[in-house]
Amino acid sequence: MRSLSIGATGMLAQQLNVETISNNIANATTTGFKRQRAEFQDLLYQNMRRVGSTSSDAGTVVPSGVQVGAGVRPSAVYRINEQGSVNPTENPLDIAIKGNGYFQIQLPSGETAYTRSGNFMVNAQGEVVTGNGYAVQPNIVVPAEAVDVTINASGEVLVKLQGQVTPANVGQIQLANFANPAGLEAVGDNLLMETPASGNPITANPGQPGFGSIMQYALENSNVNIVSEITNLITAQRAYEMNSKVIRSTDEMMQTVNQLR
Repeated sequence: MRSLSIGATGMLAQQLNVETISNNIANATTTGFKRQRAEFQDLLYQNMRRVGSTSSDAGTVVPSGVQVGAGVRPSAVYRINEQGSVNPTENPLDIAIKGNGYFQIQLPSGETAYTRSGNFMVNAQGEVVTGNGYAVQPNIVVPAEAVDVTINASGEVLVKLQGQVTPANVGQIQLANFANPAGLEAVGDNLLMETPASGNPITANPGQPGFGSIMQYALENSNVNIVSEITNLITAQRAYEMNSKVIRSTDEMMQTVNQLR
């Protein structure tokens, strides 16, 4: 019976749905995290009576036909890149992007990764780095004798040195943007990688057309809405239960057939 395999595809689809929702909930407090949504497509149909076929020698046409579906399958897990709320902090190297764009991070392999997580710090050489020690690109070095660090909305990094009145410019933060940000590949550690689906990165200073501005002493929160995720979780759970009920009902029908004498 087709309903047995159809119900199984429905249960597998809702399992992926629950896994996606649970990952969103788990990252509800992850800086710069973007929630994901599972999307599905129906499977191929078997035409038992093809729509539009002729039904007589007089040329009459079947108006609707008989099609039986084979179930459902996952088509994508889509990343939703809406702006998260901004949380004020007391760290001068905590910066948030208000608008479009990603920070550029150099990996030990030499590749460039991208992130919305702006909780940066300095290493022993004064370089601005992530929590894993990966350098922010373009490279920015804060002098050890600096008594204050200011990062303005356009990404300029200004430091105040002892005995000097005018702040010194020690670097410029640049942002990267993509034609299809949803096509970026998540690799963990709040990092994303370029793929053929995302397109090539376009870089510019913050505040330029199409790019967001920088907010110092702030971090972008995850854009996960807990209430919405719990509601989606309940819906997915009920859909899973209904598909399991289809399998149980099919099993009962098969038992009835087996008991015929």
